[in-house]
Amino acid sequence: MKKIVFLLCATFAATASFAYNATLARLIKDNYASKADSLTSALISQFMNTTKGTFWTTPQHSNEDTRYIYWQQAHAIDVVIYGYQRHKEDNITLATKYRQYMTRWYNNHGNNYSVGSTGFENPFTDDMCWIGLSLMRLSEALGVATYSNTAKRLFDNAIITRGQEDERGFWLPWNNSGTGPNACTESPACLLALKLYLKTNEEKYLDYAKKLYTFMINNIAKADGRVEDPPLTYTQGTFAEACRVLYHVTGETIYKTKAQLYINYAFTSDRCTSNGLLRDEGSSMDQSLFKAVLIPYAVNYVLDESMTLVSRRNLVSYLQTNANALWKNLDKEAFPAMYCPYYWGKAYDPSKDASMGAMVSGASLLENICRMCIDLTTKPDDDAIRVPLRPIEPQHGNIYTLSGRLVRRGTDTSGLPAGIYLINNKKIAIH
Repeated sequence: MKKIVFLLCATFAATASFAYNATLARLIKDNYASKADSLTSALISQFMNTTKGTFWTTPQHSNEDTRYIYWQQAHAIDVVIYGYQRHKEDNITLATKYRQYMTRWYNNHGNNYSVGSTGFENPFTDDMCWIGLSLMRLSEALGVATYSNTAKRLFDNAIITRGQEDERGFWLPWNNSGTGPNACTESPACLLALKLYLKTNEEKYLDYAKKLYTFMINNIAKADGRVEDPPLTYTQGTFAEACRVLYHVTGETIYKTKAQLYINYAFTSDRCTSNGLLRDEGSSMDQSLFKAVLIPYAVNYVLDESMTLVSRRNLVSYLQTNANALWKNLDKEAFPAMYCPYYWGKAYDPSKDASMGAMVSGASLLENICRMCIDLTTKPDDDAIRVPLRPIEPQHGNIYTLSGRLVRRGTDTSGLPAGIYLINNKKIAIH
């Protein structure tokens, strides 16, 4: 059995590492690197308490009580993780800074207001699941077992112990009062169990994942592609990702079919979209964060060569349409106070407080579409040896991204993709 699991894990990992596809590469219309740099920099500058690695709900509110802003911290640090992975070889200085933020986030328990043996236990089961997934991403990105071991203890001792079984099947309550079940708990729990299975090869985690999937299918998910009603982007994406990973672990085609059904619904249904863009799902911290959860899983789907080419091609177009609309509506002149709106088809309203949730959703979109474009357009070279480049200190007379990567020698900006650049050590917005 261990040999089979190893092969499945290797296959699953390969789909994420070597995603070059000539057909999809031709659909890429822009270079999103400088745009991703700009939004991630703005997120950190305006919303992160850099001494703790945690995030405020609104810009620069260092005196604000954010003890009860917890599950949102998971998706905010995810943006930093994606930025770290993108720059860990081409800008060691920036990657080191991001790594420091991630370490501080962990040491401060993601701003958790509760207690427990891991520091991440919480009355809300779904909060612990989201945090657990971010801990697994930290472990994957940094190669540090401490984070995945913490996620494992969190799952074993505080999440799955709340499980209940009745005539409907096995399910997890939303909180420690037994409320539930709901999609925002069962979906991330299913995915977290799968990640722990892939990490440990322990069958119990796969068993939990299958039970939670079965409960979702039999009691919550709809046959037309809605994960729940009303359909919300974050549960659409999370359950679709759980289905996609289940397909790779088991090889059973039904999971692949479900992954396509639920991810496509999020981008094509008029209940999730408005005028071709992901809709405004609300201005609360929770609601404005939903798209940040969906986007990385949509990109994982695109980069998975075992998914159908037509569905992947459509997602490439949908994602670029959303990214281009967001970038068009950002106030680049206000950088770093360049805030994301709740709906990417309209500009941010400066008469209202900017939202960390909306900012994380926008930054997640740019970081992940950049990840998508790089992976789809970079041909793997088995003979090449990748050597980390030394970070380049911006010099006068050249053009750099905000992360310090040389874009062009000289200061001629003609033909540059839209973004924020450093030219003669000044930030310049190219529209």
